[in-house]
Amino acid sequence: MKNGPTRRHFIQSAGAVSALGACPIMSWGQERAIKFVVPNPAGGLPDTVARVFAQKLTEKLGQSVIVDNRPGANGMIAAQVLTTGAKDGSAFLVADGSMFSINPHLYKSLSYDFRRDFLPVSLAAIAPLYLAVHPRIKANNMKDLIAYIKSKPGELTYGSSGIGSTHHLSMEALKSALSLDIQHIPFKGSGQSVPALIGGQVDMLFSALPSLSGFVKTGQVRLLGNNAAKRSQQEPNVQAIAEIIPGYDFSPTIGVFAAAGTPQSMIDKMSAEVAKIAKLPETLQILSNAGVEAVGGSALDHGKAIASENERFGKAVQAAGIKPE
Repeated sequence: MKNGPTRRHFIQSAGAVSALGACPIMSWGQERAIKFVVPNPAGGLPDTVARVFAQKLTEKLGQSVIVDNRPGANGMIAAQVLTTGAKDGSAFLVADGSMFSINPHLYKSLSYDFRRDFLPVSLAAIAPLYLAVHPRIKANNMKDLIAYIKSKPGELTYGSSGIGSTHHLSMEALKSALSLDIQHIPFKGSGQSVPALIGGQVDMLFSALPSLSGFVKTGQVRLLGNNAAKRSQQEPNVQAIAEIIPGYDFSPTIGVFAAAGTPQSMIDKMSAEVAKIAKLPETLQILSNAGVEAVGGSALDHGKAIASENERFGKAVQAAGIKPE
């Protein structure tokens, strides 16, 4: 895709950042707050992660780290805050991977380009989605489910939180890899799709653990797989779909990014601080309660993750037959 970032660019950009170990580390001025710009409303996944890290950074650094929510326009409003603001390490973007891995494949007129405008800082966290089925589905594991779907081509349905969402594309990638025939019923968010599953309007869907766990306990849904690269510590008995489809990984990522032109020493410092905070027991617990797994990867790891994620979602968008607008 024209707007899509390339794997080489991500890795080269992150490598430049990670090679800064010998550079002197600058300190943030105590008189200015550090800003985490989030392209989502308060309460969303990136916002939740941003606030956890902002609070811990405030405590650790002794200066304010605030969250600035700038939702709308497919991330372009938040991107503009970074790209037109001061490149002095006082502002960072905290966004899920869809802003750079899905949007470039869906929209032709994005005003931001990761290759030009941003640098990876740290992969802060991932938030696996779980494949949940209605109790009427005669399957207790992924092998059973695949066989069941293949026995009823075109008869079963899956819900999603909308066309082009991670939930939608995770299933389309599964369908494509295994040649499955399931009908898609899109909804406006998980607030609609999960009740539709509970009510039997759809047979299955991908959703976040907090949206499903209560219904799992009451036997109203069963979890058969997750869309991450490996099993989650939150639900270790639920297999990763990657165990069946090598390379399958569509788990939402939440990362920290800097505007191009930000001093590399500031990027390096923030990356190191995020990595430390991700390992704190209280961080792990708070995020786990929200269905999120702290990572705290390096800038290099983050660059590789986003590059790979972009490629996988690009293929899923094609498999779904979505044409860029």
